[in-house]
Amino acid sequence: MTALPPNVAATIAAWPEAAQKTFLAIRTILFHAAADQSVVGPLTETLKWGEPAYLTAASKSGTTVRLAWKPATPAHLSVLLNCRTTLIEKLRTIYPTTFHYQGTRAALVALDAPLPEVALDHLARLAQTYHRRG
Repeated sequence: MTALPPNVAATIAAWPEAAQKTFLAIRTILFHAAADQSVVGPLTETLKWGEPAYLTAASKSGTTVRLAWKPATPAHLSVLLNCRTTLIEKLRTIYPTTFHYQGTRAALVALDAPLPEVALDHLARLAQTYHRRG
């Protein structure tokens, strides 16, 4: 896993400490899941819409995962997925109470609860291989 790009570091520096810690933990899960799947290749870490984004740019095997903290939902960190995928629907079926959900685009992770590492790893793997499953 590489160091945070300066623009990503500057973005999360404006977030509350709990959101920063949760972000760093989820970021680690995303990178570990990608490294564990040979079809994924390296992740590209950048900003999209002002939010840290993780792309499978080299392999194009998956869909982008964005992470965001928003004042509108201050007790959660949002894990945002393309709303045109079926990923949130699938997660909602598998993990009905693990996350709070926003429509078809976001799984919200509570900042004051233990991190659902297994569910987040599953989310990462599903997103990173979305285009391989057809």
